[in-house]
Amino acid sequence: MRERSVKNNYKADFPLLKNSDLIYLDSAATSQKPQCVIDAVTNYYQSQNANVHRALYGLGEATTAKYEQARKHVADFINANQDEVIFTKGTTQGLNWVANGFAQSILKPGDEILISIEEHHSNLVPCQIIAKKTGAKLVYVYLTPNLEFDYDDYEAKLNSKTKIVALHHMSNVLGNILDLSKIAKLAHRFGAYLVVDGAQAAAHTEIDVQKFDCDFYAFSGHKMLGPMGIGVLFGKKNLLKQMTPVEYGGEMISEVSQQSVSFKSAPLKFEAGTQNVAGAIGLDTAINYLKQVGISNVKAIDYELCKYARSRLEEIGGVSVYGEANNGIISFNLDGIHPHDVVSFLDVDKLCLRAGHHCAEPLMNYLKIPACLRASFYIYNDFSDIDALVKSLSKIKEFFGK
Repeated sequence: MRERSVKNNYKADFPLLKNSDLIYLDSAATSQKPQCVIDAVTNYYQSQNANVHRALYGLGEATTAKYEQARKHVADFINANQDEVIFTKGTTQGLNWVANGFAQSILKPGDEILISIEEHHSNLVPCQIIAKKTGAKLVYVYLTPNLEFDYDDYEAKLNSKTKIVALHHMSNVLGNILDLSKIAKLAHRFGAYLVVDGAQAAAHTEIDVQKFDCDFYAFSGHKMLGPMGIGVLFGKKNLLKQMTPVEYGGEMISEVSQQSVSFKSAPLKFEAGTQNVAGAIGLDTAINYLKQVGISNVKAIDYELCKYARSRLEEIGGVSVYGEANNGIISFNLDGIHPHDVVSFLDVDKLCLRAGHHCAEPLMNYLKIPACLRASFYIYNDFSDIDALVKSLSKIKEFFGK
């Protein structure tokens, strides 16, 4: 990638960052929103507001068409069929629906759920709860010495008892991106189902659910330039037929009598009540924006920013960096200074970073640290943002005498 691709970034498209001295390095928590997404959501409420899948008047039918168009564009984005795309409020809800509506029905005492030590709590905790409910057992895959997913450990722990493999696509702490095609092929050899937490990956790498051959894939709009409160759950068509809804209400019903009910086919079967129509339209706009940027360009920017940040952090010394991936995330600590103290000082210089266990507490315990700092980059960042971070970190080290 040419250097100017990083320097001439997309910051002007983002109203919170344009002409601002704020330096936002927390995109793994949520991305900023381009003006086109904000406009799409505002325009919906100003000129398109109606409920979907119920009104026969023109405004309602037009809004339903926009909502279903968003579903089609999401399906195209991840290479799925339109009826395999369910709108949710985010990754967490999607993973919980799979746990309670699918995994719970197939697990029995003695079965195993294979999960990694890197998992976000949104993937880990539903698995823990369902394991306790069904008598299944959680089995962990650990990391290589350079803190990458250990594929040998994964393959060694797969067996006939493995019924669910629940893994991230991209780690929200270490930035590792997994080879899902390889993981799925091994899982399916034992008849296990692959459930993927794609929250981080959706903004940073290609998603092709047919190529991956995953059984379920969940992601959120707000981490990929879309609005908060909208997400997607992909499920293979035959598995969505088996999966039961975990919420009930209007618009999912085929027919209801005083004593019984039948449901529509997926995806409407799972979308009870009034949906986040504005969110779906905003997500559609975000996907279109990302297509114009190009995921290959996103990946190149991620790589250049991470490589530059690593070299600058090495210059100041006394920094422990965790992992070697260059996918838009660097987690680190200043030796001898608590990350919560560091992030408070950074805030004075208008630098936005996250400090804590990042909803991955088992990983923190595995790394033998209580918490860490995380700088997460995106297309609106450039080298000057990293320079400002390093300058501020140097001042903090001097303040603490480190």
